[in-house]
Amino acid sequence: MATAKKLNPNKKGKKITATIVFSLISLAYVFPVFMVLVNSFKKNTFVKTETFSLPTAESWAGFDNFVSGMNVGGYPFWKSALYSIFITIVSTFLILLFTSMAAWYIARVNSLFCKIVYFGCVFSMVVPFQMVMFTLSKTANDLHLNTPWTIPVIYLGFGAGLAVFMFTGFVKAIPIEIEEAAAIDGCGPIRTFFRVVLPMLKPTMISVGVLELMWVWNDYLLPYLVLDKVKYRTIPIHVQYLKGSYGTVDLGATMAIILMAIIPVIVVYLLCQKYIIKGVAAGAVKG
Repeated sequence: MATAKKLNPNKKGKKITATIVFSLISLAYVFPVFMVLVNSFKKNTFVKTETFSLPTAESWAGFDNFVSGMNVGGYPFWKSALYSIFITIVSTFLILLFTSMAAWYIARVNSLFCKIVYFGCVFSMVVPFQMVMFTLSKTANDLHLNTPWTIPVIYLGFGAGLAVFMFTGFVKAIPIEIEEAAAIDGCGPIRTFFRVVLPMLKPTMISVGVLELMWVWNDYLLPYLVLDKVKYRTIPIHVQYLKGSYGTVDLGATMAIILMAIIPVIVVYLLCQKYIIKGVAAGAVKG
């Protein structure tokens, strides 16, 4: 008992130290977001000269930055937002649906073909996008995948690697006897997946969904290469067009649009963070 009492102060000290360290790390991550918030309400001149200071009566721009940023180049921000929302939701839905079904098949069918597909998906995570972007751009044009309605198919291909890896690890931890019982009750493969397997995939489904959602929402390079920028602009492309001629940039409007772009992602992440941790742990450790 005496030994246990001596250890308690050390444990308490370690917890306090860890809390302080991780709090400082958290502040380092939150600080850039805070500066974007602060500078989104400053006039453009003061964003350049007084970047790290709080707004004053002289530098305060109100919501003028949001208004100017939302109407840059005659292309309305709401249109860019709708394209981003559509592409993000559809792409994430396709990734979750098809990769979960593929992972279930890979985990349950122990064949050479399944192993090749699995390791191909894992290998795709280490291939840099820059290696395939020019070929991808030409292929997307040839196959008419260069619109907001078809680009989710491309995102499905690029997002399959991580999703299949995580789903496969989780499915291997599900007792196969549950699926066998469903088969005895008359469930076919499709019904077994949607009625039995899919509900048990909820933790990994949410974690993969949030990770893929943040990736697609913030992605700039793929839409820029594939989409017709005159007709279709996502929010990251909209931000890029805030840069004027001769390298001039309206930093106040840029900060305002960036703030509007990151708020939805932050809200989704905060609501689902516990599922992200749970799903990543389940997909990477189990199986």
